[in-house]
Amino acid sequence: MSENLVYLNGEYVPANEAKISIFDGAISLGMTVTESTRTFAHQPYRLRDHINRLFLSLKAARFDAGMTADELEQLTLEVWEKNKPNYDTGTDAWIIHNITPGTWVPSSGQKPAESKPTVMIVTLPLDLSYWADFYQVGCHAVTPFTRIQPAQSLDARIKNRSRFLYTLAESEVKLVDPLAQSLLLDTDGFISENKGGNFFLVTNNRIRTPSTINCLDGISRQTIFLLAEKLNIPIEECQLLPYDVITADEAFFTSTPYCIMPTTKFNGTMIGDGQVGPITKKLLAAWSEMVGVDLVEQAQSV
Repeated sequence: MSENLVYLNGEYVPANEAKISIFDGAISLGMTVTESTRTFAHQPYRLRDHINRLFLSLKAARFDAGMTADELEQLTLEVWEKNKPNYDTGTDAWIIHNITPGTWVPSSGQKPAESKPTVMIVTLPLDLSYWADFYQVGCHAVTPFTRIQPAQSLDARIKNRSRFLYTLAESEVKLVDPLAQSLLLDTDGFISENKGGNFFLVTNNRIRTPSTINCLDGISRQTIFLLAEKLNIPIEECQLLPYDVITADEAFFTSTPYCIMPTTKFNGTMIGDGQVGPITKKLLAAWSEMVGVDLVEQAQSV
């Protein structure tokens, strides 16, 4: 949406005119800390939680945003208010934060003294059409050859913009099934995450999910814990192997855009009876009620 305004280093500029230096750390180092928030009925959902996680990522990455969390939250709301008239009542938005350490000298890898962080705030229409059918029939989760990076190398809790690893994984699973969704394993063979979200399974009416030792501590993941408590469904963090997925009764992914994506097949094998399960449906209904937007209906109305 070219009429959208982007916040870029203290200025509001049209989206199609927003530019950063080729010497910015995002390009010269591949170093960007990021967050993506969505709206429900044009209201940002858990924006402060996303911003708080962003600041934790910045601390772990050892650079800052040049402003406080309160200031970034206020700026974000201002950007959304400026762009909201471009969105009709049925269209929600992505709100994206990208923050880099600023410009670096490519040859020496040093940061010039005058360099300041690059702060970008972008809004985009939330297109859910890609996931729409999965709410009814479930998706096919496939394990790629590529493994998630070990936490000893790059902690998955540092939410960063690099999608190189995930893009490789996605291209690998698409060789198996053009609509497959990647479910990465770690280097020890345990279930981790997919390209932008967390994974859950249901066995004997108990929800299970990997711990954040090898996957992102997703905001949507946190929401599942809240809903499970509200619905009196037992939930636990644990190490999971492919065997646990194959023998589960239900499974689903969680992520900011689609919230819950049912999974009915794993590496070609049916999960449970191959249908979207009752607990997954119950969670979808509870989430929809909580935010005042029918998640399934919204995705299928595009």
